[in-house]
Amino acid sequence: MACPMMHDTRPYRSVLYIPASRARAMEKAKGLAVDAIIFDLEDAVAVDEKPAARDLLRETLSTGGFGPRAQIVRINGFDTEWGQADLDTIAAAAPQAILLPKVNGPADIEALAALFEQRPETADTRIWAMMETPAGILNAARIATAPRMAGFVMGTNDLAKDLNARSREAMITALQTCLLAARAHGLICVDGVYNAFKDEEGLAAECRQGRDFGFDGKTLIHPAQIAIANAAFAPSEAELDLARRQIEAFDSAMARGEGVAVVDGKIVENLHVETARATLAKAEAIAMMEAA
Repeated sequence: MACPMMHDTRPYRSVLYIPASRARAMEKAKGLAVDAIIFDLEDAVAVDEKPAARDLLRETLSTGGFGPRAQIVRINGFDTEWGQADLDTIAAAAPQAILLPKVNGPADIEALAALFEQRPETADTRIWAMMETPAGILNAARIATAPRMAGFVMGTNDLAKDLNARSREAMITALQTCLLAARAHGLICVDGVYNAFKDEEGLAAECRQGRDFGFDGKTLIHPAQIAIANAAFAPSEAELDLARRQIEAFDSAMARGEGVAVVDGKIVENLHVETARATLAKAEAIAMMEAA
């Protein structure tokens, strides 16, 4: 597979689930404008298809061709009969990241990281955690500090089931708890799926909300959702223009020996400039990825 994933400016606006049992879908993904792919061996693969799916996925990843797209493999949990076999098979392809489902605490991640240490081919493999259980949410900060941790994926469907929640609003505390833990420890954090994949207006609204919360991007269940997520989680032209003007104004103020600047009637301090530079860096990273 490609080189290890970058965790500073690499975009994760769109993260598409693809069943590892579907060879045609995985081949098609090589041409999609998606930032990252979760090759799914868990929920998206029927029980009787799991052995063949993991073999197909190993071959697919070893062959490559996914370009700059981040490649993440969701295995089955180790409390199932398939988890260990998934890891044994997929490890040979030296995956960029393994996504572990239903993480309840740091011990789950530590156990997986210990298995990595026994395999030289996974020396650079990172771990992502599905945050989809009440215990996992309550332990988010501790999970974030576990070995090899690189990202959180919100499993809002499973979480809603466990909470007996009927709305996204009921999960806001859980979403923000995971975001706090991710930001405190430098992890990527992507929002849960939007199930009504034909409802473009609803998806766009939920993407905007996720962006405003602070998520890096959104997990998707259909290629038709990619463009909406990419647009929502990318800096707009207005945001880029403001960022450039803030940096220019602050640099001019510093040259005059002043500690702050004013742009559009608002104070601009060093913290605003830091955000502005991050906005421009994200836009540049997106442009580089799209040109690859």
